[in-house]
Amino acid sequence: MTHRTLHEGWTLRAVPGSPVPPEIAERSVRAAVPGCVHTDLLAAGLIPDPFLDDNEKRLTWIGRTDWIYETTFRWQPGDDERIDLVCAGLDTVATVTVNGTEVGRTENQHRSYRFDVRSPLRAGDNTLTVRFDSAYRYAEAQQDRLGELPNAYPEPFNFIRKIACNFGWDWGPTLVTAGIWQEIGLHAWSTARLATVRPLVTVADDLGRVELHVEVERVADAPLTVHATVAGVAVEVAVPAGEHTAVAVLEVRDPARWWPRGYGEPALHQLDVTLRAADGRALDGWSRRIGFRAVRLDTTPDAYGTPFVLHVNDVPVFARGVNWIPDDPFPSRITRDRLAHRFAQAAGAGVNLLRVWGGGRYESADFYELADEQGLLVQQDFLFACAAYPEEEPLRTEVEAEAREQVTRLAAHPSLVLWTGNNENIWGWHDWGWQEVLADRTWGRGYYLDLLPRVVGELDPTRPYWPGSPWSGNEEIHPNDPAHGTTHIWDVWNTDDYTKYREYVPRFLAEFGYQAPPAYATLRRALSDAPLAHDSPGMAHHQKADDGDLKLQRGLDAHLPVPTDFDDWHYLTQLNQARAIQLGVEHFRSHRDVCAGTILWQLNDCWPVTSWSAVDGDGRRKPLWYALRRAYADRLLTVQPRDGGLALVAVNETGQPWRAPATVTRLTLAGEPRATTAYELDVPAYAAVALPLPADLAGPDEARRELLVAEAGDEVERAFWFFAEDRDADWPAARFEASVEPADGGQRVRVTARTALRDLTLFPDRLDPSAEVDQALVTLLPGESTTFTVTAGGPLDPAALTSRPVLRCVNDITAAGPST
Repeated sequence: MTHRTLHEGWTLRAVPGSPVPPEIAERSVRAAVPGCVHTDLLAAGLIPDPFLDDNEKRLTWIGRTDWIYETTFRWQPGDDERIDLVCAGLDTVATVTVNGTEVGRTENQHRSYRFDVRSPLRAGDNTLTVRFDSAYRYAEAQQDRLGELPNAYPEPFNFIRKIACNFGWDWGPTLVTAGIWQEIGLHAWSTARLATVRPLVTVADDLGRVELHVEVERVADAPLTVHATVAGVAVEVAVPAGEHTAVAVLEVRDPARWWPRGYGEPALHQLDVTLRAADGRALDGWSRRIGFRAVRLDTTPDAYGTPFVLHVNDVPVFARGVNWIPDDPFPSRITRDRLAHRFAQAAGAGVNLLRVWGGGRYESADFYELADEQGLLVQQDFLFACAAYPEEEPLRTEVEAEAREQVTRLAAHPSLVLWTGNNENIWGWHDWGWQEVLADRTWGRGYYLDLLPRVVGELDPTRPYWPGSPWSGNEEIHPNDPAHGTTHIWDVWNTDDYTKYREYVPRFLAEFGYQAPPAYATLRRALSDAPLAHDSPGMAHHQKADDGDLKLQRGLDAHLPVPTDFDDWHYLTQLNQARAIQLGVEHFRSHRDVCAGTILWQLNDCWPVTSWSAVDGDGRRKPLWYALRRAYADRLLTVQPRDGGLALVAVNETGQPWRAPATVTRLTLAGEPRATTAYELDVPAYAAVALPLPADLAGPDEARRELLVAEAGDEVERAFWFFAEDRDADWPAARFEASVEPADGGQRVRVTARTALRDLTLFPDRLDPSAEVDQALVTLLPGESTTFTVTAGGPLDPAALTSRPVLRCVNDITAAGPST
C-alpha cells in the first residue's frame, strides 16, 4: 500500500468563453495545490489583493467563471490491485478526468471523494484534469428549478453545499472560490483497506471503553483481522471472508481522563488500528489520539424552564465560549501554526469552548487536534445558516453523505462535545416572514429534526445533538425563548442599548455581540483612504453590517463623550464594544445558577473589517479581547443591580472554594472615600454568591462625581461601578506622569495618575504594526500607577508611546486634552 500526493506541476486556466478580463483569457498560470483560483491569480500578479480598499468588488467575475486545473505526472504499473485517486476536498462543482477519461464528478465542498483510476492510467506520463464549473451557475440553476427561498443575503448559498460565507456575510467579503482546496493523490492498495474507523469512546465508574467500528473495502474476499491497541490494552477481531464491518471493544481500567480547560488535564491516548491479511501482513493502518471522557447534556425541566447544561465527566461546565468563523476566505492559507496562535488567543482570554458556526466549514484536522491538546471544547454546527434550505434531490443525498462522513471523521476527537443542526434557521422560520413565502415547500426542518439526529444517533451516540442555535427544545415553545434551551440576543446591537443585556437571564446564550473597527495598523494596511474617517470610502466598504455605523453611533451617544476626530472615534467605538460585552458577560455569569454558558459572537475575523470580533482580520487583539479576559476570569468580582439596589457578586469557576476578605468603597472621582463595607467571601467551587450592598454604598451623594470600587486581594481584578455615564460624569481633564524604560524584548511604560484615568489603553500598533501590549482598559484613581509591557520589532519613541493617539483614556477627550 502506498500513498502519493499529486501537488506538483499544476496549471490553472479559464475555460474559453468565460467572462474573464482580456489579460487572463487564453492564459495559463502556475497553480498551488492545495489552493484556489483567487490565491493562484494573486500569486501570478493578475488580480489585486481582494482585502485592500474595495478591490473585492472588481473580482466577482472569478466566481462566475469555469476553471481548469491540470497537471502531468509519471506512473508505472505495479502489483497493486487498485489505484485510487483520492480527493480530500474539491471546491465545488468538479469534473475529474485522467488522460481524457472522466472518472468522477462532485458537487459538495464538504465531502471527500475516491475514484478508481487504474483503468485510465498508463505507464509513463499521465494527465490529470479537474474542471470546476461556476458555483454561481450551479446554485442559480438549483434555485431556478426549486424556486427562490428565504435568505438573509441576496446570494444563492443555500442551493449549493459549499462554504456559505464565500458568498459574503455581514462581516465577510464576497469571494466565491473554486479549486483543489485539500490534498489530492494516488492510493495504491491490494486485498482490502480501512474505509472508515469510528471509535466511540466513553468512561464510567473508572472504566474507559472504546467501541471501535471498522468498515473495510475489499478487492478480495479473503479473511482479515483488525488489531487495535490503546493505553496498553490490545484486541484483535476477525473480519470473515466477504464481510465488510467489524466491531472491537477495548476496556481500560482507571484511564487518565480528558478534561476541558480549567477542570483538569486534557489527557490523550494513542489509538492504533491495523488491518491484516490472513498471513499477518499489514494491509492498512489508522492512528489517532483519543480522550476518555463522558459528555451529556442536561435539559431536564426545572423551575426556570429548560436548562442547557453540558456535563463532562459528570461535572457541569459553565461554557465561556466564542463563536469561530473561517479564519481566512482561502483555507490553504490557514496553517497549523496560525490556528495554534488563534487558539492561544482564545485560551488567553479565558475561553473554554469554540462553536464552529454553521455558515463556514467543518474545520481541518489541525483544528480539532489542537482543541484536543488544549482542552478546548468544540460545539460543531452542521453547515446550514440564516436561510431556508431545500430538501429535494440532489441536495438531500449530498447532505446525508456529508453528515455521515463528518460525524465519522470527527468521532475520535474528545474536544467535540455537541453537534448542532443549524444556525438560526428554525428561528428564521418562526420570526423572519418565511412561512408565507414558503407555503408548503421544504426549508430544512427535515434535516434538523429528522435526518441529522438520525445520523448522529446511528454513528455517534456518545455525543448530544441539538437541532438548532437557537432552539428551545420543543416545537411548541418559541425557538429563541430565553427560558428554554439556547438563545441568541441580537436586539442588543440591532435596536437596543447594551444595558438591555441585564433584562435577560437565558439558560444558555449561544450568540451575542457588539461591533467595533479593527486595530489602527490593520486599517492602515488595508485602506488607502486619506484621511481615514468612519465614513471614508474604504471604511464604508469594510463595514458590511446593515446600518452598522449608525448602530455604532447610537452606542456612542448613549454612553461616551463626543469624539472630536477619527482617532477619538476609533478609540471610543473599540472601548464601547469592550464595555458592552464585559457588561453582558458579567451579568450572565452572575446568574450562573440559571445561565450555564455564554458564547460571544465572535472570536476572529477572516479579513480587515469592522465587526463583532475580539481578534481582527490581521490577528491583532482589540480592546474587547482584554475585556473578555477580565470577564471570563476563573474568579470574577462584579457589582450588579439586584432587587432595586446593588450587590457584590463573586463568581468562582474553579474546583476550590474561594475564601477571601473583600471591601466595597464609594469614592469621589478625586479618590476621596465616602463609605466602605467589608465582607468575607465564601464562594463554593463552581458557584456564585451575591452580597447586597447597604444603602449608604449603593446610593451616591453626587452621581456625576462618584464611583464604587470592589476589591478582594491581588488574585482577582477589582470591579468598578460608575453611577453616571461617561458622557455625563464630571471627569477632570486627564493628568498623569509617564516613563518608558527598556525591557526584555520591548519596553515598559509606567503611568502614574494625577487625576482619575478611565479605561487607560495603549495602542503601540500605531507606531509599529508588529507591536503588542500586555493589558488594556485600566482605570486608575489619583496616585495609582500601572505598567504596560510593550513588545515590538524595535524600540519605540517614548514621547509617542506616552501621548495621544497612542496612549488614551476616556477623560482625555476634552478641549484642553491630557496633561503629562
